[in-house]
Amino acid sequence: MPNPPPAWVQALKPASPQGTELLTQERAQSNIDVDTLGDLLHTKEALKKQDEILSVLKSEKVFDKSRNHVLGRTEKIQLALARGKRLQQLKKAHNWSDEDVHVANDLVSEPTPYGLHASMFLVTLREQGTPEQHKLFYERARNYEIIGCYAQTELGHGSNVRGLETTATWDPSDQTFIIHSPTLTASKWWIGSLGRTANHAVVMAQLYIGGKNYGPHPFVVQIRDMETHQPLENVYVGDIGPKFGYNTMDNGFLLFNKLKIPHVNMLARFAQVDKATNKYIRPASPSLMYGTMTWVRSNIVLQAGGVLARGVTIAVRYCAVRRQFQDRDAKANAEENQVLNYKMVQIRLLPLLAAMYALHFTGRGMMRLYEENQERMKAAAQADQEKRGAGPEQLRAGSDLLADLHATSCGLKALASTTAGEGLEVCRRACGGHGYSNYSGIGPWYADYLPTLTWEGDNYMLTQQVARYLLKSARAVLAGKGTANDTSRILQAYLARRDKGASFDILGNDADIVAAFAWRTAHLTFETLKYRDVEKRSWNSLLINFWRLSTALSQYLVVKNFYEAVNSPEIRSSLDKDTASTLRSLFRLHALHTLDREASEFFSSAAVTVRQIGLTQTSEVPKLLDEIRPHAVRLVDSWKIPDWQLDSALGRSDGDVYPDLFKRASMQNPVNDLVFDPYPWNENVLKNAGEIKSKL
Repeated sequence: MPNPPPAWVQALKPASPQGTELLTQERAQSNIDVDTLGDLLHTKEALKKQDEILSVLKSEKVFDKSRNHVLGRTEKIQLALARGKRLQQLKKAHNWSDEDVHVANDLVSEPTPYGLHASMFLVTLREQGTPEQHKLFYERARNYEIIGCYAQTELGHGSNVRGLETTATWDPSDQTFIIHSPTLTASKWWIGSLGRTANHAVVMAQLYIGGKNYGPHPFVVQIRDMETHQPLENVYVGDIGPKFGYNTMDNGFLLFNKLKIPHVNMLARFAQVDKATNKYIRPASPSLMYGTMTWVRSNIVLQAGGVLARGVTIAVRYCAVRRQFQDRDAKANAEENQVLNYKMVQIRLLPLLAAMYALHFTGRGMMRLYEENQERMKAAAQADQEKRGAGPEQLRAGSDLLADLHATSCGLKALASTTAGEGLEVCRRACGGHGYSNYSGIGPWYADYLPTLTWEGDNYMLTQQVARYLLKSARAVLAGKGTANDTSRILQAYLARRDKGASFDILGNDADIVAAFAWRTAHLTFETLKYRDVEKRSWNSLLINFWRLSTALSQYLVVKNFYEAVNSPEIRSSLDKDTASTLRSLFRLHALHTLDREASEFFSSAAVTVRQIGLTQTSEVPKLLDEIRPHAVRLVDSWKIPDWQLDSALGRSDGDVYPDLFKRASMQNPVNDLVFDPYPWNENVLKNAGEIKSKL
């Protein structure tokens, strides 16, 4: 690393007021109870555990973050594996639970080559394996005796699982499956943990029996030798190369040349091939085959609030420290204004501050729904023998216990990850020029999160599945066969008063805001159903309508969950009156700012009037910005994100921004070790090439 700056440079201080002074003033003007609100968001026990794990990680040299932003990919991925290994060693040494390791991974804040093993590989083995397969694969994987990944996406197909090209052909002569890649586009691609780490993969492949295709099914396939870690014969596997971000993960490719695997390697909890008869035993419910993806999408919703919270925390703190220009209406010789005081900054950051709370409460509700439905599905699996037809939108509403959760997870995954991903970029830009530095902590985090917007279903594609479900539900409601779930309820409520019209008091009644979002969703549903069933418009011609419809439902669900959270007995009993009132202001800002952005749909559905929209834009939203502004720093403090986790010069909790940024640039930047030879007629690029080489 470079030599330290001379003493005269080290003696320099930032111009006053110091960042520490400004953040102290920010916190002093708010009465938000940071600790109590933090306990509500994460629980006291979880925060205590986080502190314990953080102290362990900070004492380990392998987790030192000072070189994170300056390493090349080859160095990064090796360090990431070393860190992943050390986490498993620490798990054993400290008797950490799986949740504790998840907390540790969040604190380290980078993907590790074990990432897909610890998530989708283990979950798929657990959820779709038989007791025999649990002993054979799951228990060994839990102990890291085998390292795996989930190989679904291909070079030619991602979201369209039914279009996957990899085949698994049943061979009755020796009772094996032949795994084969018939085309180049059948190559598994983007598979996390596959490139250099995994020795096994759950491979999604088209099952063929006697020449008939039974659709994609999961197969456990060994791909590398357990001792040498070299690819097995008839397996070609490797890393797909550098990416926009996520470069500590070895995303890989995988091709098979008629590789034989035993009968037991087909995960058979819900579907199997009978060895005695060579017959396919159909799954009790076809949707159960996709339980892993539903679990992953539910987790994405849960995590989106925390992902966004990191960017918002950095941006809010920095914009409270950063000062630029004088207020045009201030008295002469006034000091420069804090950037966070400008309304154009507030309208970009404070709705994101509200959104991170909204997504957090929605995610908690989403995971509860997933867990409840998992139990219901398993109990009912044998009783549900109804077949799926070729046209998914024609299915009878309510025929599948997973339908509501599947639609909810698809729509909310799309909305939540888009909100978080695009929100991080807004936060980066709100930090001005310094936001472009990796030392801001936002850019690398944004780059690593971006794949979430396309994996587990491209966010635009997923909205079709939500629309199918809503159209199916609307048909059932019109036929008098609606279920008791929330989707049917809002559709029925719309039909009951459609002729009388809506009259929601969105400016004076919070419950009416939720009702307006429900009304807009129902209106768009029946309008789209008319285009499809009455006017017979093609599916492709309605894709934009489907995206709008899915967005409307998902925004309604977020607003509904946020409303229920801020009015819950838990919040009323645990928070003081002022903090609870500020949370209500966050709810109103999130809901009304969203309504303002989607104003045309709310007006065309008659959920609100033009006058209400105008007052929302010119009066209510600006008033809410003023109410929330004094509390902004304490509201991000309440997320309890440690500085070590943020790894941000701009987002430091003490506000000591400029010394930290200067230190990183001058003392932790290996480029400053180089002495260039700048003259074009000299052959050497460096004057100190030998010295640098000896250091390496």
